[in-house]
Amino acid sequence: MAPLKWVVAGLSLISETFAVRLLASHFSGTIYTLDLNFASDTSATLSVTSKATGCGVTPTWLYLDSSTRIVYCMDESWAGSGVVTQYTLGANTTSTFTQTGQAKTPGNSVYGQPYGGPDGKTFLATAEYSPSTITTYKLPITSSTKPIETLEFKIPKPGPRPDRQDKAHPHSAFTDPSGQYMIVPDLGADVIRIFKIDQTTGKLTACPTVASLAGDGPRHGLFQKFGSVYKYYSLNEVSSSVGVYDVVQPSDSTGCLSLTLKQTLSNYGPNVTLGNVTVKSAEIRLVGDYLYASNRNDSSFGFEQDSIAVFKVGTGNLTFVGLSNSHAYYPRSFAFNKEGTYAAIGGQTTANVAILPRDPKTGLLGKPVANLVIPPRGTYGGEDGLSSIIWDE
Repeated sequence: MAPLKWVVAGLSLISETFAVRLLASHFSGTIYTLDLNFASDTSATLSVTSKATGCGVTPTWLYLDSSTRIVYCMDESWAGSGVVTQYTLGANTTSTFTQTGQAKTPGNSVYGQPYGGPDGKTFLATAEYSPSTITTYKLPITSSTKPIETLEFKIPKPGPRPDRQDKAHPHSAFTDPSGQYMIVPDLGADVIRIFKIDQTTGKLTACPTVASLAGDGPRHGLFQKFGSVYKYYSLNEVSSSVGVYDVVQPSDSTGCLSLTLKQTLSNYGPNVTLGNVTVKSAEIRLVGDYLYASNRNDSSFGFEQDSIAVFKVGTGNLTFVGLSNSHAYYPRSFAFNKEGTYAAIGGQTTANVAILPRDPKTGLLGKPVANLVIPPRGTYGGEDGLSSIIWDE
């Protein structure tokens, strides 16, 4: 990997006054702020600066609105009910969390994101894995907040992987770049659900669903613009692959957004057949000309050393570059800083946050410049350990 002096220079100046900050959630019930200080090009310290509770018993997903300093936390409680909690985060020179609202949810929420209205953040949508629902709320979240609507999904029979596709399992809910449509990858149903958004009420109207390949299990996704057109990239958890879709815009305001599958590529390269059926992809990110997908439980780099798949993005289609060591076990969550120079990898089972440099020429990730364990450690295959990691920039 090329020297990182040019990468760290800006961060070193910042760290003289305050650290680069990250937020992490842990399935044991705590949210953390972390400070990242660089001592040299290849060495940094990562430390916990504050803790907060209040996001139910199983915090699983964090969303930060940087413009308002509001954090939304989703609780993956499996007890039949849960909460969504709203916090105000102190200025990025401090690390205070102040809980400003909380509402009950159907439980088992695995994702949440604002949407709709004139500002694109008038409402909040959450995805509930086992209730097979998405639920919407009016913002801000308060103790009197009630759902606007809850949409439940069903499938006629289990999918090709009945152990994981026994029923519909929506795993995220986010908007397309126009903010006019809600995208809901459904891991259990092997479809990507699309809804038109009523910007005034926040209500959703179903559009035709888009099928993935059988047994793909779509989990997360993202859009990227190429000239005047968009591509949609689907992270498929069950098949450990990425699907590339053409985005087809409606011809008029009465129509619906649609997606056309053009390519599916394994996270382990072309013509690779996975022998380990317990491998599970988790997260997808796009930086510059490279796309990244995390693989859980593959041990590609040794004991408890799972991988991050790296793809080159050409004019939209993908070319497999290779695997980078995540320096974590069960990398459920990972994110890049704004400059795209560092990745923060959240190891679910190892309960660690690894900060890895990114080579912009090759797209590959390097050795950790910092690594922090946040106990307690997770158990193999369990819903415990570290759940989410994001940058606060």
